[in-house]
Amino acid sequence: MAVFIILQLLIICNLCRANKEKANGLIFTDYGVITFYAFQFIPEFYTMISNMEIVTEKESHYHNLEHMSVGEILRSINNEDKTVPNAIEKAIPQLEKLVAITAERMKLGGRLFYIGAGTSGRLGVVDASECPPTYGVPFDWVIGIIAGGDGAIRKAVEFAEDDSKQAWADLQAYNINDKDTLVGIAASGITPYVIGGLEMANRNNITTGCIVCNIGSPVAKAAQYPVEVVTGPEFVTGSTRMKAGTAQKLALNMLSTAVMIQLGRVKGSKMVDMQLSNNKLIDRGTRMVMAETGADEQTAADLLAKHGSVRKAVENYK
Repeated sequence: MAVFIILQLLIICNLCRANKEKANGLIFTDYGVITFYAFQFIPEFYTMISNMEIVTEKESHYHNLEHMSVGEILRSINNEDKTVPNAIEKAIPQLEKLVAITAERMKLGGRLFYIGAGTSGRLGVVDASECPPTYGVPFDWVIGIIAGGDGAIRKAVEFAEDDSKQAWADLQAYNINDKDTLVGIAASGITPYVIGGLEMANRNNITTGCIVCNIGSPVAKAAQYPVEVVTGPEFVTGSTRMKAGTAQKLALNMLSTAVMIQLGRVKGSKMVDMQLSNNKLIDRGTRMVMAETGADEQTAADLLAKHGSVRKAVENYK
């Protein structure tokens, strides 16, 4: 019912994009619009979010941006960005729990899935895509799925995020199962695509987490291990690709890096299983083998070429 209510609200929002209405002292624009029609015809939604402060849609601390100099714009954005690491720090206890359960599940043969729409979905795809070359893991260990399909990575797919059933359909293509972990990524915390995917995963005994930028959101309530990074109003009102997107990227960096360390994919501080996919990485790998073994450059390079990874090159050095 919750997903249906949100979906109906967002349909209304898309019909009212030209409007700007105030509700509960907050201003919502574009995809985050809440109009008085929603409160008249979908009272359940008001009940559901009445205790939720949607700070990602609050009015910017800055006004008349078009009258600022370039320097003023850049310094103002930078000042806002400085607040993001502090917001991440407050969420570390939640993130720690998500890392622990994800690593535990992956040690038992599970995989890590990300689902999201728009910027959130793209960030999940980026993080998943970087795990194989960085840590030498199979491409199906960490999987990022974006609403609207891979085409949405480059070009927005209208209304894709409003389909509460599609995430589960997308996940079925990968035979998601109860060994896996599903993390929903949504700045607002009200994305139907993500909510629907998490709810279905819960029904199928799959571990669920999320990364959101509002407190008490439907996405967080649907996740067993929510991570709530509250970044506040954006410099450009409602543009969550800015601070919220930065926070999500930082949280994803921490999640996947900590999990990979727990899985033994780092030795010391070195990426000993990285894929040797270009000359820069081959050179880096050669230097790592030299540092670990004391071998000369040619010997280290030969070992690396023969064994295909820093770890194996070091293990086979005599």
